[in-house]
Amino acid sequence: MDLSPRQPAPLFTFGVIADIQYADIDDGFNFSRTRKRYYRSSLKLLQNALESWSDSAVKPDFILQLGDVIDGFNKPNGASQRALDTVMREFASCPVKVHHVWGNHEFYNFSRSQLMGSSLDSSLNADWRPKQGDIYAYKFSPFPGFVFVVLDAYDVSLLGIPESSERYNKAMNLIKLHNNNKDLNCPPELQCHSRFTMFNGGFSQEQLDWLDSLLSVADEKQEKVTLVSHIPVHPGTTDYVCLAWNHEELLAIIRSHSCVVCYMAGHAHDGGYCLDTGAHHLTLDGVIETRPDSDAYATVSVYPDRMELTGSGRVMDRVFLFS
Repeated sequence: MDLSPRQPAPLFTFGVIADIQYADIDDGFNFSRTRKRYYRSSLKLLQNALESWSDSAVKPDFILQLGDVIDGFNKPNGASQRALDTVMREFASCPVKVHHVWGNHEFYNFSRSQLMGSSLDSSLNADWRPKQGDIYAYKFSPFPGFVFVVLDAYDVSLLGIPESSERYNKAMNLIKLHNNNKDLNCPPELQCHSRFTMFNGGFSQEQLDWLDSLLSVADEKQEKVTLVSHIPVHPGTTDYVCLAWNHEELLAIIRSHSCVVCYMAGHAHDGGYCLDTGAHHLTLDGVIETRPDSDAYATVSVYPDRMELTGSGRVMDRVFLFS
């Protein structure tokens, strides 16, 4: 007879996956040609994750998809919608809500106006959003006392908006203060400015003010808040070249609110982690640079005092204690 103490059941669980970047093309390499990318087999790795979550004894209550669900190479091949439909058919097999984050590859394939209201817009019926209609940010609460906030890391960027717009011109003026290269996807030489590339973006003042207000309410209610976006904001979790343009501003807000327990992102493809002022910063390993015989996803079990992340394949197991 087994007399060992039983682990208490989690309050809720969720799955997380990042940077699938599916395309029906042969394998290739990253921009610097230092790491292989597995475009077709990324779909099989997504299927592995979905099957695992469906077969789990404790099924996740929702899934976080951290952005770059299809690759930018689909666009010149005229395959953007076909590739998205292929990936979304897989997600449709999942019986729970999928919260989609928008990354740079979403904007390589579609404009911001096309993404709003699309199958990748999971903000419909969200209970709290910024007043400016095309900022893709919202909050949801899967369990009393716990809040998740999806943030728009390309609210300020050169991607997905008309080049004739004032918004584009403001972003262009900002990036050119730090990046003088003809190809704006080529990072500036100074490490401290290397994040100012076209494949990154930032958070507008309106979005930051909205988040600050939301977190103030969560502080008063003593809620535990997890922030979710595509681009990392802590230099302890990735190279400077993969940080959001104004990451320091968002970090300052996070540090000023005790309710924030975690910030999750993708984008960098290599996993990273650090603890800062009580908030756990996680960059999840990307599916696209994961070998076909491995995996890259995680299941997170949430308890009153911690989150336990169980990784698969490249993703490490971690425990995030609440301070």
